[in-house]
Amino acid sequence: MSSQVFNLWSWQGRIGRARYLATGAVLLAIKHNIDRFLAAAYGHPWSIFNYWVFDRPQGIEGITSREANFYASLVTVALPFVWIGTVLTLRRLRDADLPLWLVIFFFLPFLNLIFFIILIAVPSNQSLDRGSSVPSRSSRLIPESEFGSAVFGIVVTAILALVVTALSANHLGNYGWGLFVGIPFFLGFNSTLIYGVHRPRSLVKCLAVASLSTALVGLALFAFAVEGVICLMMALPLGVILALFGGLMGFILQQRPSFSPNTLRVASVGFLLMPGLILLEHSLGETPRLHTVKTSVVINADPQTVWSHVVSFSELPPPAELMFRAGIAYPIRAEIRGQGVGAVRHCVFSTGEFVEPITVWDEPRLLRFDVTAQPSSMEELSLYSDLRPPHLENYLISKQGQFELKSLPDGTTLLEGTTWYQNRYWPAPYWHLWSDYIIHRIHKRVLLHIKSLAESA
Repeated sequence: MSSQVFNLWSWQGRIGRARYLATGAVLLAIKHNIDRFLAAAYGHPWSIFNYWVFDRPQGIEGITSREANFYASLVTVALPFVWIGTVLTLRRLRDADLPLWLVIFFFLPFLNLIFFIILIAVPSNQSLDRGSSVPSRSSRLIPESEFGSAVFGIVVTAILALVVTALSANHLGNYGWGLFVGIPFFLGFNSTLIYGVHRPRSLVKCLAVASLSTALVGLALFAFAVEGVICLMMALPLGVILALFGGLMGFILQQRPSFSPNTLRVASVGFLLMPGLILLEHSLGETPRLHTVKTSVVINADPQTVWSHVVSFSELPPPAELMFRAGIAYPIRAEIRGQGVGAVRHCVFSTGEFVEPITVWDEPRLLRFDVTAQPSSMEELSLYSDLRPPHLENYLISKQGQFELKSLPDGTTLLEGTTWYQNRYWPAPYWHLWSDYIIHRIHKRVLLHIKSLAESA
């Protein structure tokens, strides 16, 4: 191995893909074991997913001083590895004849994994024959016209993406990183590489091809009754951004004259990586953490009056919110059987009932309950009346809830509703934006109805 590999103070020089892979694997193993040792010393669980998932139900605000010391130790340990990784990545970019500014993708969570795979797949610039103009046998299958190569790239990548999506969602029940991050990226990346296999294309046209491949998959999922409008619209912002990122990477690669003979070889890595990533993620089976959503409202009534409408409440008026009218489950009324701990509350939604055994009955201050059964999270908006994708059941899981009443000095009551739930969609930070918003709107609908009832009384 060249001595340059061990010179970690300068980013000058080059490193081949084999050395880059081997060095990166060794450094990852060393760092992961150091982090595991630190986690054990602080009594903190640790897995490979902790590099992407911040496993604290209360967020950053809820960490203790001991946990703060733990995370500070992790950051301190990470600094030399970040420097080494940056140096090696710059050398690999130079060796592959790629722009050095692409090193910024080294710092983007999860996308950096895709970036590393691309760097491992791209051959060294020095090993390529710049004068090679003989097309490979496989590239002859791709039309040479601009329109023909664009259609070929879009359709081929879309077909594979549909097959992998059906495998992930319908057969494995896996709505994770591979489905929502890997597939959109490689839709943009592979379609752009195929589009530019014969000659470089412009950035605008590459991004257009990446967007069209994503749109075609979305339309096909809707037309073939795999998904409904609501979930496709939720996934659209993330999917488009990642597809454009993939298109950008494909554009950068196909602009390098030395890369042309290896275009389809690198594209084939994407075809193999998509199902591989999904199967690996499914086998690991990461458990989602418990997430908390709180919503409050001030009611111009005393706590005892409010309490009577918290325990059970009459039917709510039809929803005005577009998302509820489109199919997201919404609350209709609440009934209770019994009184005190052990009583069972039934919160009736548009799709069925939540069964909520009471665990804390502190009248008129706190009502807490578990959730032992729940209905579908939505009715998908689709051309097909019997569309039942797997994610409608047990992917947005309510575990516990409570209503807390606090008497305020001016005689009013602060009513706070809390839901503890699990979200089995990944990447969790993106999908929590949607689930938190939906639960807040459900809370608001119930709390404002209780406010109206209590103030009228």
